[in-house]
Amino acid sequence: MTLMSEPKKHKDSAVDSSAVQPSRRNFLKFGASGIAAATLSAWIPSEGMLQAAPAAPVIEDSDAPAAGEQRIQLKVNGQVHTLNVPANAVLLDVLRDRLQLTGTKKGCDHGQCGACTLLVNGVAINSCLSIAVQHQGDSITTIEGLAENGKLHPVQEAFWEHDAYQCGYCRSGQMMPINAVIAGLDR
Repeated sequence: MTLMSEPKKHKDSAVDSSAVQPSRRNFLKFGASGIAAATLSAWIPSEGMLQAAPAAPVIEDSDAPAAGEQRIQLKVNGQVHTLNVPANAVLLDVLRDRLQLTGTKKGCDHGQCGACTLLVNGVAINSCLSIAVQHQGDSITTIEGLAENGKLHPVQEAFWEHDAYQCGYCRSGQMMPINAVIAGLDR
């Protein structure tokens, strides 16, 4: 007894029926790859589009700090921001949530992955482990602050040119320490 039978083949047929009728799996696989290729091609920038993001607007809280908050001034990417923040606010959260500087990423939130790395007075730190009020008067540089006059920093350009971005999530955490090392060599 035969459980499965092979499809009947006509000797006169020049074309195999399986070649004409694709399987459902192949149809979905090739259809999805076509959609992905069409979508991704729209994301690839042309030569003239490779430029830095604009600077964040200056934020200045005008009211006196509420209970449990402190008024601090942070110099971020050359701009001074006056903010009322909770005494236990993490620097990473203040930069991302209050100043909308989202280039610095929150990865592990334990200082292990490095995605949150930025420069404070030229030294690379993990911003997820640093309290914002400790940085009163410090000069903070985020990934957005590396570019000058709308032109990407050489480290950013090198990452772009050599396809080092991959998914891009933690790249700012890799570029900032590289920049600190290069700046240290120049001194």
